[in-house]
Amino acid sequence: MEKHNDRNIKENNEHILVCLSSSPSNAKIVRTAAKMAKAFGGYFTALYVHTPNVAAMSDSDKKRLQQSIQLAESLGADIATVHGDDVSYQIAEFARLSAVTKIVIGRSNVKRQHIWSKPTLTEKLIEIAPNIDIHIIPDTIVYGSYRERKNMLFDQIFPTFFDLFITLAVLFAVTLIGTLFLALGFTETNIITVYILGVLLISLFTKGYVCSVLGALLSVILFNFFLTEPRFTFHAYASGYPVTIMIMLIVAILTGTLASKLKDNAKLSAQAAFRTKVLFDTNQLLQKAKNDQEIIQITAGQLVKLLDRDVIAYPEVDGELKEGRIFSEVSESEHLLENIEKTDKQVAVWVYENKKRAGATTKQYPDARCLYMAIRMNNKVYGVIGIVVKDQPLDSFENSVMLSILGECALAIENSRNAKEKEEAALLAKHEQLRANLLRSISHDLRTPLTSISGNASTLMANDKILDEQIRKQIFQDIYEDSEWLISLVENLLSVTRIEEGRMNFNMSPQIIDEVIEEALNHLNSRANRYKISVEYKDELLMARMDARLIMQVIINIMDNAIKYTPEGASINLIVEKQENQMAVHIKDNGPGIADSLKPYVFDMFFKGESKIADSRRSLGLGLALCKSIIEAHGGVIYLKDHMPHGCDFTFTLPLNEVNLNE
Repeated sequence: MEKHNDRNIKENNEHILVCLSSSPSNAKIVRTAAKMAKAFGGYFTALYVHTPNVAAMSDSDKKRLQQSIQLAESLGADIATVHGDDVSYQIAEFARLSAVTKIVIGRSNVKRQHIWSKPTLTEKLIEIAPNIDIHIIPDTIVYGSYRERKNMLFDQIFPTFFDLFITLAVLFAVTLIGTLFLALGFTETNIITVYILGVLLISLFTKGYVCSVLGALLSVILFNFFLTEPRFTFHAYASGYPVTIMIMLIVAILTGTLASKLKDNAKLSAQAAFRTKVLFDTNQLLQKAKNDQEIIQITAGQLVKLLDRDVIAYPEVDGELKEGRIFSEVSESEHLLENIEKTDKQVAVWVYENKKRAGATTKQYPDARCLYMAIRMNNKVYGVIGIVVKDQPLDSFENSVMLSILGECALAIENSRNAKEKEEAALLAKHEQLRANLLRSISHDLRTPLTSISGNASTLMANDKILDEQIRKQIFQDIYEDSEWLISLVENLLSVTRIEEGRMNFNMSPQIIDEVIEEALNHLNSRANRYKISVEYKDELLMARMDARLIMQVIINIMDNAIKYTPEGASINLIVEKQENQMAVHIKDNGPGIADSLKPYVFDMFFKGESKIADSRRSLGLGLALCKSIIEAHGGVIYLKDHMPHGCDFTFTLPLNEVNLNE
């Protein structure tokens, strides 16, 4: 019901999208979006666009970004991450697919300097998403921060010595190849192509755009100096050389920058594919989990695989956070658990109670070794996961995937518990139905024999002296039969209850079936004399491992059932035979039989059928249900089929036991 209501909220109310960044004032923007969502009665999503430039972010910017993500999460936002180099397009596309109604974004006081200048993020977003309300929050602090960041990026833009070495090595190689081509008489077009290939190789094996542009410039210089006439000078005899060199420079720069951008996009695509695979694998594994313990174990294992970090999981059981369990790629997990600070359990308890993250890289318990997050769905917490952070905080990609996995974990636990509650409710309903049926049957069906006993006893008490001997004997006989029927009913009821609850003690031993059947026939009620009962043994000395008392009860119940539902004088045949490695006992009668539509229910508890009973007594419908429970407990089967031309054939089987004859 809660899920249904939540879905209705998302379908009918406002959906606010706030854009996350490393800006110092981004916290203000997130809080504004949260207030808007609350005011409109909707919900909001915090979106971060992961661009290729994220690797160049400073540590302070990364820290501010993480703080913004944590703030949005604490305010109830759904955290989402998309990948791409065009931030405005990614925001607009996400908003379109997610049915966003309002976008909240910050704006710095950076302005376009010229008509041909590149439009700002907010201007481009307004242009490509005209149907969505865009709320721009003034962001005056950002300008200085971003200028400082740009300076920092400029400081970090210089390539490493390794990248410079690769650049020079490639240029040296292509110059040698160009010299060889020139000696072999190749045209300048072929040589220019070799240099462009070199620029592509530089873009492929180095980081950033600097080496690509530098390689393009040096390619032009080297081509002019070594491979144009006059050689070893920067002059050119041919009038078309300056144009050729200019085109070569433009082509080299374009190919180099495009190759670098393609490489960055390929990296983002690989990350997105990896994230999708991890989530897909996690979802499949969670669907196979049988309980909360397995779900948390799978989740922790996936986090270890994804983050390559140690994980500690604290499950919630009956409203209490239990002891943590460490998950690690290293076999020294117990030693690692000992090294976890004692205060970390307190952090996990705080996260469980407050439903917010805490620990390393946060303001709450920043000295803890792990970053702790709640496994929660809405306001229900199902456990706490701790990620060993040390000095390496999670980046935005790792954080987004981790949140997705924790969400899948919470959903799986909730579904598992809901399914368990439904099973328990169904079982309780079944038990209640059985109890109601039993009470209803007892109230209706015990009245007749009890009334008979009470009436006969009253007659004896009031008229004992005036009744002749024959009438007194008949009254005694009726009282005895009614009491025997009640005793049999109570025994059946107690036996069924014990077997269903697993409390029945079976005294199993090898028994010859002939003796068991003979003893069972001796315990039939007195009405059995009015029927033609015969016993046939097709095989001699059939022995089975059984509880003789219970198998006797099976035979008695089936025979009594045949006596009740067939007219007096009918034939009841009991046949014993061997069927492969089993012994089969058939009890056949030539009564009216049972309709095909009722056959599947004859062994159900409280099933009574539709036939009229000869002596006005009704059964509670426990006898055949008890027979089925006893036979199945012995490893056999019991079934019903028609006895041609009419009547019933009840058959039960028991596994045979070898008969050893000692001469």
